[in-house]
Amino acid sequence: MIEFDAVSKIYPGGSEAVREFSLRVPSHRTVVLVGSSGSGKTTLLRMVNRMVDPTAGRVLIDGEDIQSRDPVQLRRSIGYVLQQGGLLPHRTIADNIATVPILNGMPRKQALAEVPALMARVGLDPGFARRYPGQLSGGQQQRVGVARALASDPNILLMDEPFGAVDPIVRRELQDELLRLQAELGKTILFVTHDIDEAFRLGDEIVVLKEKGLVAQRGTPQQILAAPADEFVRDFVGVGRAERQLVLEEVDGRTLAVDGDGRPVGILRA
Repeated sequence: MIEFDAVSKIYPGGSEAVREFSLRVPSHRTVVLVGSSGSGKTTLLRMVNRMVDPTAGRVLIDGEDIQSRDPVQLRRSIGYVLQQGGLLPHRTIADNIATVPILNGMPRKQALAEVPALMARVGLDPGFARRYPGQLSGGQQQRVGVARALASDPNILLMDEPFGAVDPIVRRELQDELLRLQAELGKTILFVTHDIDEAFRLGDEIVVLKEKGLVAQRGTPQQILAAPADEFVRDFVGVGRAERQLVLEEVDGRTLAVDGDGRPVGILRA
């Protein structure tokens, strides 16, 4: 379990990024922080692996204040996936994936031997192991980033806009892959995005943030969509948009869901 206990962050120069934010992220669940630029979501994510230390308050993992942990060892125990993958361009895919296990003391030969299984797990052809990041597509690089994050079998995955730099089709595929992996592995995932549809699709729980980490609403996707807490949340999730206003229509014996513009968006299963 991850717990934020009244954390605040003021950067040098007086810029306040987060103000007294509190949240519990349950074990084996996916919690999504969603908000626009300036909401502090990335700052909060980076507090968990001490890439950012809070100015006030505490971050705890399983009840332990992470300030008592060595930052390097802490980071090596937590999977971290960035938007651009964060891969080392002059190392092969195999070497990128094996980096953390080797740093944690695993013999290089053993770490590299486990790479093909990790690549297969994230839907990546193990034959790419000897290639370099620049020889892979954006979506393939993101899969490598996820494989690297899983390589040391961490309990926690931090994911910072991991699918934001790929096209919509690849993004959907990567979301599907993450849902499959989470069903299989049951990690504790803290996921950051500005895309509310992605948040609804991936999150067991959604935390909608205003500026400086102020929680506008938290709940399941169903709860937030059915009962937005205020006008800010209503606008952010797009309750009033035509694509959210669905009605059912009978067409040729089938029941279709049709949006506010009259476009079919799905079929109701019997």
